[in-house]
Amino acid sequence: MNKFHKSKFKPKNPHKYVGDVNNIIARSSWESDFLRYLDLNESVIQYASEEISIPYLNPLDGRVHKYYPDMLVKMIDKSGNQVVKLIEIKPYKQTKMPVVPKRKTKRYDEECVTYIINQAKWEAAEKFCQDKNWQFHKLTEKELYRK
Repeated sequence: MNKFHKSKFKPKNPHKYVGDVNNIIARSSWESDFLRYLDLNESVIQYASEEISIPYLNPLDGRVHKYYPDMLVKMIDKSGNQVVKLIEIKPYKQTKMPVVPKRKTKRYDEECVTYIINQAKWEAAEKFCQDKNWQFHKLTEKELYRK
């Protein structure tokens, strides 16, 4: 499972980072690993962490909130085209509807709330990216740590 540890990231290629290079925060070991990958990957032109805010409607409280996707990446893809990707890093479990247990628990209710809110955020991110001709991707441990 993802270890939730907040840490500062120090890039080896600070010229690639868009934002305050002295204040890059990784909110998990997975984010830290991905930041390292972006920093060292020659296909990556620029990247940023939590620098974009996307408004979304929370269906549970009916209010507009701000969503800060984990990463924004400008890179050269395998076809040689320049692309911009908005990346969200989440545990695989949070990308799927929770399985109903034999008896409902507080944990199940919390997982449902997380799932519903994530879906609203990701729908807003998809639309935001569509409008800009960007790509939106959710990365889980399955993509981050492929063998």
